[in-house]
Amino acid sequence: MLEHGGRLGRAVREYGIPREAWLDLSTGVSPHAWPVPPIPPAAWHRLPEDDDALSESARAYYGVRHVLPVAGSQAAIAALPRLRGRSRVAVVEPGYAEHAHVWRQAGHDVTALPMDELLARAGEFDVVLLIRPNNPTGESADIASLLALQAGREPVGAATAAIPLQRASSPQASLAAVAAPTDRPWLVVDEAFIDVRPEQSLAPHVREGIIVLRSVGKFFGLAGARAGFVVAWPGLLDALAEALGPWTLTGPTRHVVAQALSDRVWHASARAWLCEASARLANLLTKRGLPPAGGCEFFHYCVHAEARALQHALAGQAILVRHFDNPQALRFGLPGDDDAFARLDRTLSAVLT
Repeated sequence: MLEHGGRLGRAVREYGIPREAWLDLSTGVSPHAWPVPPIPPAAWHRLPEDDDALSESARAYYGVRHVLPVAGSQAAIAALPRLRGRSRVAVVEPGYAEHAHVWRQAGHDVTALPMDELLARAGEFDVVLLIRPNNPTGESADIASLLALQAGREPVGAATAAIPLQRASSPQASLAAVAAPTDRPWLVVDEAFIDVRPEQSLAPHVREGIIVLRSVGKFFGLAGARAGFVVAWPGLLDALAEALGPWTLTGPTRHVVAQALSDRVWHASARAWLCEASARLANLLTKRGLPPAGGCEFFHYCVHAEARALQHALAGQAILVRHFDNPQALRFGLPGDDDAFARLDRTLSAVLT
């Protein structure tokens, strides 16, 4: 499997520092989590039912008509490549590496490009996959540009559409025919980090050919719930639901997420907290000689020639951050309180002198 943030158990073993001593800044998960209430026993006892309050809450929260709950946006990321015949796919780089990984695994022709080049060359590809704001750089194409991009793309030729997936089984091939036909280009947009700015979401503008992925792990701090949503046209959602099978979310998860999506008072307070904490982190990093090259309300991205050595030095002081190779960079998640900010400040001062 690919490298991800949040590998705290491995850091404990590698550095020999007890788990409770660590400050984990390696993920983009908000430390300001939605407070989970007691879960009714029936949520554990009964099989999940898809006509509960979850889909209605999601439609209201995302401002959409058609939405599919999934077991984290990762479940949809892994399934979508199996719903198309072999395609030319453009993926933003640097970016969340699972996107390119799963499309390659499914036998598609994948090209990884910087954001500007990807947008300029979108017409060359059958599938364009973006993250907004991008993880880890924070770049974000605007809605008007994305809608114009999708409107201007030409369908691929029949010959390309006829090429089967190398690993496709007959059920997968039939699902592909239901979902798209494959001569229609796709724009897939991962919006895991956009909740602080809901007015900038592409989700309410979805039409046939546009797929938006949303997550409750980052903004709500409910990464362990493994819950997310796909916003798309009904044919795609039906095919994806068929591919994923029944009961993709547990009863307790459905109960908790429905309430979290409906808690508008908490949404407002969380957005304010995240904006304040993000600005505070950017100032701290700049003060210590690590001005962010990008980021968003959940993390900051710092390019540094000695990023690997700096990550190791911070880990030696039980602070875990995420390292990226190309270019050499670190991603810092948000400290959760004043003590955590002060600890990061002291440690950066020590390791950078």
